[in-house]
Amino acid sequence: MKIKVCGMKYPDNILELATLLPDYMGFIFWERSARYFDGVIPKLPESIKKTGVFVNETVEGILAKVSQHDLQAVQLHGKESVAFCSELRSKLKNRIEIIKVFSILDDFNFEVLNPYESVCDYFLFDTKGKLPGGNGSTFDWTVLKNYPSTKPFFLSGGIGLDEMEDVSEIMKTNLPIHAIDLNSKFEIEPGLKNIEALQSLFTLK
Repeated sequence: MKIKVCGMKYPDNILELATLLPDYMGFIFWERSARYFDGVIPKLPESIKKTGVFVNETVEGILAKVSQHDLQAVQLHGKESVAFCSELRSKLKNRIEIIKVFSILDDFNFEVLNPYESVCDYFLFDTKGKLPGGNGSTFDWTVLKNYPSTKPFFLSGGIGLDEMEDVSEIMKTNLPIHAIDLNSKFEIEPGLKNIEALQSLFTLK
């Protein structure tokens, strides 16, 4: 089970988390977020993929952050079109992973994913809420039983220690789950992760 910890903000906290070696570490470059990152990412182990999270950003803006922070992945959390993703894919080549987010509450029309298949490396399913992410609640995972694709995806939305039994169950299915995405349920405050709680989860990995 791969793990992505998103919404990192403070250098010391980032370095503490790095000792746990998550597969992905997310930095939010959306200014309206309480977890907005506007600093310098400390040097991390090469195995950790630095992921920039963007909401309706321009292609040029994303490319600038990729270059500035040497990102290995970008997560698109807004209303980015297929054409936008295609342009971004052509500019990033195949060296940077593209993760496209789709929000779910009680149901979802999986047909909307079809045109994105060829322009994204992964999908990410999050809980539909007031904010683009970090709302702290889970969606109805049984919706995913109708997932028609083999495209790997991240499972996100209010995952904490209390949800790990359900995570274990869904990981036993044939769904192509690439990783789980952790954020608000492992925080002391927005952007400051509870390392002890994360250590408990990583022992279950």
